Amino acid sequence: QVQLVESGGGLVQAGVSLRLSCAPSGRTLANYAMGWFRQAPGKEREVVAAITYSGRGTYYADSVKGRFTISRDNAANTVYLQMNSLKPEDTAVYYCAASGVPGLRPVPQEADFRSWGQGTQVTVSS
Repeated sequence: QVQLVESGGGLVQAGVSLRLSCAPSGRTLANYAMGWFRQAPGKEREVVAAITYSGRGTYYADSVKGRFTISRDNAANTVYLQMNSLKPEDTAVYYCAASGVPGLRPVPQEADFRSWGQGTQVTVSS
């Protein structure tokens, strides 16, 4: 397993942007597909976006398509989630996760991901 650390969360107003970052402790992410998940209060954790090991394949939940962008810099060993036009319904704890394989299913599942970060809070006020 890989130990992951997220950063970049915060309290923002609706309409602004945030960028989350995820970096591992002690291991490379270059061989693994990566994902961002979120969990809002009282709701189940859901996949937000995911990216293959190469960065050439991505997945987005319908709720964030056109607003969020997942990317990775394997040289910097970091995965990003650029979140634009934030809405109050984006409020959640956001988790970075590493898969055990390089690719992604058509719809990534939580069970596909072996390693998880501790989460970073994103709060969007109206």
